[in-house]
Amino acid sequence: MKRLFIFLLILFTTLVSMLAQTHYEGNCFIGAKAGMSMSRVQFNPNVRQGMLFTPMAGVTFRYIEENHFGLIGELNFEQRGWKEDFEDASQFHYSRTLSYLQIPVLAHIYFGSSRAHFFINAGPEIGFRIASSTSANFDPEQVQTIPGFPLKDRQIAQLTEPLGSAVDFGISGGLGMEYFLNSRNSLNLEARFYYGLGNIMKCGRTEAFSAANTMQIMLTLGYSFRLK
Repeated sequence: MKRLFIFLLILFTTLVSMLAQTHYEGNCFIGAKAGMSMSRVQFNPNVRQGMLFTPMAGVTFRYIEENHFGLIGELNFEQRGWKEDFEDASQFHYSRTLSYLQIPVLAHIYFGSSRAHFFINAGPEIGFRIASSTSANFDPEQVQTIPGFPLKDRQIAQLTEPLGSAVDFGISGGLGMEYFLNSRNSLNLEARFYYGLGNIMKCGRTEAFSAANTMQIMLTLGYSFRLK
């Protein structure tokens, strides 16, 4: 509940800032972007894992002020999850992928010349899980009986644990560069980090995990068109 309050407070502050800026004459951009995502889940107790690589894509709307400040709204299709690390038992494979429609509302701070900008994006996001899938070359329900399966000092509850709420919320921040092809068209490159404040599974003192938060790094290339 505390995390949800923090998220709502950040979202409220962002929206207030947007309303406070409406008396300025600004520029509006629409665009699209695509790229790759690298994700994992911060489990407590810890789970041995590597990064899960997945594609992502989205559409963007940006309102820019003359004082090097703007706001960005996006609708993105993103996938995140985790890939188990079996160390020496490399014959085993397991990954879990969660697909989301993600809506960030970000503050956009930029600086540079009329030809190229460097920028910082930061703010809250809310996402809605629309699908999930598991990829494994063994039966996760029968790991106790699989010859050679590395059970020693390993968490296995996450292999079969059902997912929790379909709504995810968190915060993200990114760094990037925008290059203007002309007065209306531009390309941008961004690296963004996302941390989920909610748990993807049911967590608590009586559950297998006390926390299961997603962490994600996204690298995207985007195109923007200035409407005015």
